[in-house]
Amino acid sequence: MSSADIIPVRPEMRRETPSTASVAGLSIGSYLIRRLQDYGIRDLFGIPGDYVLAFYNLLEESPINVVGCTREDCAGFAADAYARINGMGAVCVTYCVGGLSLCNSIAGAYAEKSPVVVITGSPGMNERTNNPLLHHRVRDFRTQLEVFEKLCIAGAELSDPDTAFREIDRVLDTAANFKRPVYLEIPRDMVNVVPQVPHTYRHVEPTSDAAALEAAVNEAVDWVASAKRPVIIAGVEMHRFGLQDEVIALAERAKIPVAATMLGKSVVRETHPQYIGLYEGAMGRQEVTKFVEDSDCVLLLGTFMTDINLGIFTANLSPTQCIYATSEKLRIRQHHFQEVLLPDFIRQLASRADDMVNPSVQARPLPEPPGFGKFVLQPDEPIGIRRLIARLNEQLDEETIVIADIGDSLFAATELVTHGRSEFLSPAYYTSMGFSLPAALGAQVARSYMRAVVVVGDGAFQMTGMELSTIARHGFPTVVIVLDNKGYGTERFLHHGQHAYNDIHPWNYHKLPEVLGSGTGYEVRTEAEFDAALTAAWADTSGFSLIQAHLAKTDCSLALERLAEKLSKRVGGKTH
Repeated sequence: MSSADIIPVRPEMRRETPSTASVAGLSIGSYLIRRLQDYGIRDLFGIPGDYVLAFYNLLEESPINVVGCTREDCAGFAADAYARINGMGAVCVTYCVGGLSLCNSIAGAYAEKSPVVVITGSPGMNERTNNPLLHHRVRDFRTQLEVFEKLCIAGAELSDPDTAFREIDRVLDTAANFKRPVYLEIPRDMVNVVPQVPHTYRHVEPTSDAAALEAAVNEAVDWVASAKRPVIIAGVEMHRFGLQDEVIALAERAKIPVAATMLGKSVVRETHPQYIGLYEGAMGRQEVTKFVEDSDCVLLLGTFMTDINLGIFTANLSPTQCIYATSEKLRIRQHHFQEVLLPDFIRQLASRADDMVNPSVQARPLPEPPGFGKFVLQPDEPIGIRRLIARLNEQLDEETIVIADIGDSLFAATELVTHGRSEFLSPAYYTSMGFSLPAALGAQVARSYMRAVVVVGDGAFQMTGMELSTIARHGFPTVVIVLDNKGYGTERFLHHGQHAYNDIHPWNYHKLPEVLGSGTGYEVRTEAEFDAALTAAWADTSGFSLIQAHLAKTDCSLALERLAEKLSKRVGGKTH
């Protein structure tokens, strides 16, 4: 990739801060490791291979902790989750057989704005003479680079010592500025090369056009101040850009209720008194949907307008009612503002919060906070997804990260009430099955003092569940709840009928700790058995716990019921 692949920023919109760190005597590989550390990357995920072994040797001697995974796509999911929590993550694999295995994971990171640095080795420049048929190669030596041009916001092949340091700076800065994955390819004979050109890192930070920023903030403040029923919908970009404190300050001082999207769940603390729950159109709680859609000024802050976030397009939000602010677009009603950066807009808006209070407007009664009330055990009843989630909700605390896989694992888990912020992870837009187990590894590495709780269907578990091996190796006290309904439950509801292609071979999931030589397994069918297993798992910090919960094929969450009603005709190929 070249500089033309980066989102353009006008020269007058850039600030530069020189770095005084010396790079004399550093090789290309060593400089990359230093720059990763500059961005707070303490851990890196991956699988070694011959084209990247020279770089792995440098990593082993560095302060960066290398976490070996069972598969490259799992390493990508782990790095993605790590980035969502830590601010930036990294994955390092070999050429083509490793790199191309990462494509799905990195596509998800791009779609959901997670800044993962993809590092891969490649054949040495001296090995490419006369175009030999080297192993792992596909078509030509640039194939992998060209594939990742579509999946990353910036990238470079570090094949020229004179430009390598500058390219590393450019690519990493782009990941930090735009919160998307980037790509760095190091030919193996370049890793230990020491460039002979002087280099000084200069931090380049984009800034907003001052006049456009002022005009946008003034228009937003005036509108909110005159509104009778304003509401904030906080999206995932508030987390990605570290703007949660500003959103809370805006909500508290301007007295504006806050909802969140499915992808942005837990971007603000869900026990906050002004939090009203998830807005999901017709998929969500009726009282939250009505509260939002009755508003005369909806502040969509960092919110992706995806089909899932919009409840499969059942949301009823008119652009004339919305302030729509993301890293890519700022629109207030029908006015579009160019060259206004999301962080600048949110911070300026928060600083003007007192100007938005309308003393003549009486506060609307908020919807009842999300939750279940006191859980009363029905010991002999078969365990169902709604009751399972209600019991799990009682167990959550401020040191728990919930990771939900795709399908009813996600739809049911949205009902959980997280106690902290950014403590609920799921690929709720890209919706890649198999995310949760490797993501739990990434989350546990990023926050080793916390416990990850995974809610995963049996279909998704069979895709990547053996990443439990790495979790076991590191002794993390992860709790994994396998929702065992013998197949792809969501598809059964979206396309009615007993279709054999939705069934999978049953496993004895609770016996996997015996295979792995670590952890504890539980098999449950009733509420009493699930309660006992969850209690025991929570008390056990010696390793992972896996709870196999047998569910009826006809069991599902309320959200999936609503989704199936809206989407089943479209999935079945019917247009009317």
